[in-house]
Amino acid sequence: MNRPSMSTRAAVLGTAVLALSALAACASAPQGGATAAPTDGGANGSGAYTWWDPYPQHDASSAWAKRVDSCGQQAGVTIKRTAYDTTALTNQALLAGQEGNAPDVILLDNPAVSTLADAGMLTAMSDVPGSGTTSDFGLDTARFDKNLIAAGELDGKTYGIPIGANTLALYYNKKILDAAGVDPKSIKDWASLDAALKKVKAAGKKPITFSAIGTEEGSFQFLPWFWGSGAQLTQLDSPQAVAALDLWTKWVKDGVAPNSVISNSQNTTWEQFLTGEFAFAENGTWQINSAKKAGFPTGIVQIPGKDGGTAATPTGGEFITVPVQKDTKRYDVTKKILECMTTPEGLVETGTTFAYYIPSTAEGQQAILAKEPDLKPWVDAVRSAKGRTSDNLGTKYPKISEALWTGVQKALSGAATPADALKQAQAQAKQATGN
Repeated sequence: MNRPSMSTRAAVLGTAVLALSALAACASAPQGGATAAPTDGGANGSGAYTWWDPYPQHDASSAWAKRVDSCGQQAGVTIKRTAYDTTALTNQALLAGQEGNAPDVILLDNPAVSTLADAGMLTAMSDVPGSGTTSDFGLDTARFDKNLIAAGELDGKTYGIPIGANTLALYYNKKILDAAGVDPKSIKDWASLDAALKKVKAAGKKPITFSAIGTEEGSFQFLPWFWGSGAQLTQLDSPQAVAALDLWTKWVKDGVAPNSVISNSQNTTWEQFLTGEFAFAENGTWQINSAKKAGFPTGIVQIPGKDGGTAATPTGGEFITVPVQKDTKRYDVTKKILECMTTPEGLVETGTTFAYYIPSTAEGQQAILAKEPDLKPWVDAVRSAKGRTSDNLGTKYPKISEALWTGVQKALSGAATPADALKQAQAQAKQATGN
């Protein structure tokens, strides 16, 4: 595709920083204490390859840092690693693009990939099959799950590869379900889920909690219901979309979900679930270890589609990207580093290090299941998940998402009916995206 000038890139990226900062709120597993101060690993030699990632909680002595260093050694170079929190990393990527001194590798939150690619900052790794384009980097991306790598695709090219993915499901409190006479295996669609929630309420317990906060986290949690209704992000006020928001609104109105969902973050929702008072909580892969330590037995069920089947859930996780370099000869070594990081063994190591990322290839998924068979429901969830910027939404997604979470807030607060709230959301998204 046509590349914008550097001044145009700066303008495009400048307007995108706030949106990307919002997207970072839920796309990844929690990163511990956020810090803007970089943590360097490796050496500062002139031959070093530079690597940026959003994992400041993993210092130079960590298994993750050693994995990065090992891939540099296998490629015959030293890697100088710098770690920022996710928001600071986005800002640093912006500055690097403006100044023309980008690192060799950046691990980006997946919704940010299309924005930086659209601004001309990233090197294309391969062509999307059937696109008729000519690749710049030549990395084989066919082994990555199509639904996962789609978040890194824009205008016929692939600009990043996923190091793994996390997503959402419904955690349940087995003690509460047993007492209410609910078999989690009976939950196949919205009707059967509704029936289960009513049984829990009749038994005097709290049925479900989720995050509907007015940020990207709210959109992230609403998308399974939105997509599960058959709705598309290009038409926020479709009858299918209204049905999804009707479901959430009815739950709050009827006391099936607490009024607090309108201000709940995903962490707040999880804290509510850990009290043992709620039967269900919508949350992510990153809570696997916490669920194991809960004071009651837990399990998960996939979020059902309206009429059955598994709803597509949004993917979180980082993509390895390669910023544009003036010295294109560096790409040969960079390619070796990326190939090392994404072997089946490497993807499993990444997945367990971040407890948990599900590997992004079939081989990697098989390998992690051999070690952690209890992860099968999450592997299944990731296989049916969907990138938020998929369908070539690219840089339009943050604007659409803001309109969506605004509509959800209006409906849940009673400021508008679901239909009117989404009609306003569609108008907002259309104005913001120009479509």
